[in-house]
Amino acid sequence: METAFTVLLVITSVLMILLVLLHKGRGGGLSDMFGGGVSSSLGGSSIAERNLDRFTIGIGVIWGACVIALGLLLAYQ
Repeated sequence: METAFTVLLVITSVLMILLVLLHKGRGGGLSDMFGGGVSSSLGGSSIAERNLDRFTIGIGVIWGACVIALGLLLAYQ
């Protein structure tokens, strides 16, 4: 069981990194420093951007649940 949660945690961690990098820069952060804040469109206005937001939140919830499950498994062994 611990191995399954560890594998799921690694997969969701890599997915979270990729999904966060796919998001457009909202401005005011590190994305502006590296030239990501050049566009003037509102973030999250397109359907694709909203779906990317939803998918990122879903993967984040799964990632958090894996962290909690692994912590409980390791604490009560």
